[in-house]
Amino acid sequence: MCSLGMKDSWGPLKALAVATVINGIGDIVLCRVFSYGIAGAAWATMVSQVVAAYMMIEALNSKGYKGFAISIPSTDELLQIFTIAGPVFLTMMSKVAFYSLLVYFATSMGTQTIAAHQVMVQLFMICAVWGEPLSQTAQSFMPELLYGANRNLSKARMLLKSLVIVGASSGTILASVAASIPWLFPKVFSSDPQVIREMQKILLPYFIALFVTPSILSLEGTLLAGRDLKFISLSMSSIFVFSSILLMLLSSKGLGLSGCWFALVVFQWARFFMALRRLTLSNGILYSEEATQNELQKLKAA
Repeated sequence: MCSLGMKDSWGPLKALAVATVINGIGDIVLCRVFSYGIAGAAWATMVSQVVAAYMMIEALNSKGYKGFAISIPSTDELLQIFTIAGPVFLTMMSKVAFYSLLVYFATSMGTQTIAAHQVMVQLFMICAVWGEPLSQTAQSFMPELLYGANRNLSKARMLLKSLVIVGASSGTILASVAASIPWLFPKVFSSDPQVIREMQKILLPYFIALFVTPSILSLEGTLLAGRDLKFISLSMSSIFVFSSILLMLLSSKGLGLSGCWFALVVFQWARFFMALRRLTLSNGILYSEEATQNELQKLKAA
């Protein structure tokens, strides 16, 4: 995140590429050649992560930062870290908790149903990751436009508009491709007719939920860049509570796996509309010069 904050995407990319190669070679040598099994895979992963961490610290050092320096944070610094990390942690835990609830309710529906759900949710997660660069872009470039010496709210709004458009386009492509695989080639995942039937039954809510995901990430990345942390945590917690209640109601009505995925649709689109509404307010971080100035003063004080 430090490298991305400095708009250095090559440092983390090189570290990731080297770590991947080391991990792959280590797995082959330790597991295949020396037959160390899962212990060998764990050692290969550990070494690759250490090398990646060293490379990223060196990338920071090359830009004038002392990456290997160790210091004990003061009470004020710990408080500042907590005020930032606390809401972000609550936001992430709300997402994880809701996905865990989906698995819990799907598990109670039988072996074939949970098998279908696991296939679809794993495919969903793989495709959802493709929207993360939009969030990272917003977190890297938005702070300069919102609070920098040459801040420009007009350019910040243009950037967000571009990110949402890219998100909608990529979401359409990702959702179409991801939904077409279980529809056209379901036996890639399972040859059980009932599992296939369950997968194809939820293709519509699956498409709708995945389609909006990249746009959500661009909006939430902008809110994080604007330090609107209280809103993010409170809104995500509220959405989690509402969606969880809806999930329980739909499951109690006997709607099966379709009910679970329609609850996910509500969860995703509620995130989208609440973040979009917040960012388009006339007194929000993208429109109000006064709000921007107040936040800038807080950042300077910190």
